[in-house]
Amino acid sequence: MRVLLWHVHGSWTTSFVQGRHAYLLPVLPDRGPDGRGRARTWDWPAAAREVPSGRLRDEDIDVVILQRPHEEELTWQLTGRRPGADLPAVYLEHDAPWGDVPQTRHPVAGRRDLHLVHVTHFNELFWDSGATPVSVIEHGVADPGPMWTGEIARAGVVINEPGRRGRYTGTDLLPFFAEHAGLDVFGMGVADLPGRLRTPPGAVRGVEDLPQAAMHAELARRRVYLHPFRWTSLGLSLIEAMHLGMPVVAVAATEVTEAVPPGAGIVSTRRGGLRDAVRRLIADPAEGAELGARAREAALGRYGLGRFLADWDRLLAEVTR
Repeated sequence: MRVLLWHVHGSWTTSFVQGRHAYLLPVLPDRGPDGRGRARTWDWPAAAREVPSGRLRDEDIDVVILQRPHEEELTWQLTGRRPGADLPAVYLEHDAPWGDVPQTRHPVAGRRDLHLVHVTHFNELFWDSGATPVSVIEHGVADPGPMWTGEIARAGVVINEPGRRGRYTGTDLLPFFAEHAGLDVFGMGVADLPGRLRTPPGAVRGVEDLPQAAMHAELARRRVYLHPFRWTSLGLSLIEAMHLGMPVVAVAATEVTEAVPPGAGIVSTRRGGLRDAVRRLIADPAEGAELGARAREAALGRYGLGRFLADWDRLLAEVTR
């Protein structure tokens, strides 16, 4: 099957393009948001092929995966085919609802010509999707292996654009955690984070622009993984940290309580309890090793790549039937 999709969410797409289909990725000369093409910091197979946007009309396309509201019109402009009418279409929603939660109505609510896919059960529950056919296909990640060593007695955090996303990602909580534990924050736009947070020297460090494999290796050297997100769908970095065998401490928001079952991590809405857990795990690598082993087992059982790809194969076969 030949699947058209835009490179919007790098980590999710990294898993999706590991399947058995041909993946057509529009590319523009400036590699802007509507034409990023292939990823440059993830390892994607040859089946994920860049196609100049101006040549999409010449491509045979079996289905389009829409991920942003304007991509429906963009598909029409670039291919001459209307999603849902001339071309089978799936709308993939990565995010938890925004705005007037829990009244938030999805942009494609009431569309029987599309199939809406949510990546978590929390999202499906909270979005108002109307009469649109809906499925939940949970995340899956390629297993990086049990890489955790915990040799660096600091907490690792992964947040992209923490300044812009602010309270959504728990950026404002970082100084609170840094009072008793050093934090190394990985992601895009974190280089100047220590200065913006005004924490003591060395309390928070930003580590930016690492390829995925290198980021995993560096993250796994930290004693514990901290997930301070208040409102997000489900950070793939949390699932990846669990695959690495890291002990995880996470704010109990959105899908986290499903992703981290009892005994596989420390999950709470009590900020003091979370900070104490980070401090305790940094001081006790043996406890961290036990917790991390259970986290890895839980992640492999629920978020394996094979299950993820099989779920998508079934859905794509259904919508193109």
